[in-house]
Amino acid sequence: MKLDEATVFDGFTRAACWDPVAECTMVMATPEAEPELFADYHRGAVASYARFGVSDALDSDRAQCADDTGLFWALTDVDGRVVGGVRAKGPLRSADDSHAVVEWAGQDGENEVREMIDERVPLGILEMKAAWLAKDPTGGRHRAKMIARSGFHAMAIFDVNYCMATTAAHILEQWRSSGGVVAAIPATPYPNEQYQTQMMWWDRRTFAAHGESDQIEAIIREMAQVRRSLQSQDTGLVAATTSYRSVRERSRSQWGNWQTMGELANV
Repeated sequence: MKLDEATVFDGFTRAACWDPVAECTMVMATPEAEPELFADYHRGAVASYARFGVSDALDSDRAQCADDTGLFWALTDVDGRVVGGVRAKGPLRSADDSHAVVEWAGQDGENEVREMIDERVPLGILEMKAAWLAKDPTGGRHRAKMIARSGFHAMAIFDVNYCMATTAAHILEQWRSSGGVVAAIPATPYPNEQYQTQMMWWDRRTFAAHGESDQIEAIIREMAQVRRSLQSQDTGLVAATTSYRSVRERSRSQWGNWQTMGELANV
């Protein structure tokens, strides 16, 4: 189901940044703007999830997955191959829009999951889903870190304050590197009893206090790259971000002001 993307992502096509250490370009786009790239990303995700025996945790129907995706990120290597990526649902309008409530259904922590999502909705939430990375010895650790910081590109450009993801415990250290904080709720056995899935949040006001220094530097550097990429396009992005920000302004007074990632990128 499409959420409020018509107002948030309208006019946006794609943005990109390059990481010389990982030797990859990270492309952020909408499925509608880059259908072939999304197909490559989705094909890789399906294969990766099947390899780990968790195909049930992923929508294998590409069209349905695209319809549920606001933005996606694809990592492409120097040969143009898609070697990893992640997608985002949202911005979430309520807890009912989130897949996390499905994962915690009937489990300890279900009410807390709903409360955490609903209280953050006014400032914007993107739910990161279906991350995967190809088995490749070239730059694997650095590419994993690229995926871990991907959400910040959208958080700044579209004035969204939070990213959220649910992930198995063994992936948490990768996500923590970019400033993610594990929610203080019980893990859930999703997609099956072999996994203990936890919830993690990124807050663009506080991530720098929790992330690794090299990741913080990379986030700021990539934001500058993304902004330059957008400046070279006629995307209609100003209208898109303004429409979502106008909704948020009504609740901003109760939260106070903060320095945006866009401001950090321009330092």
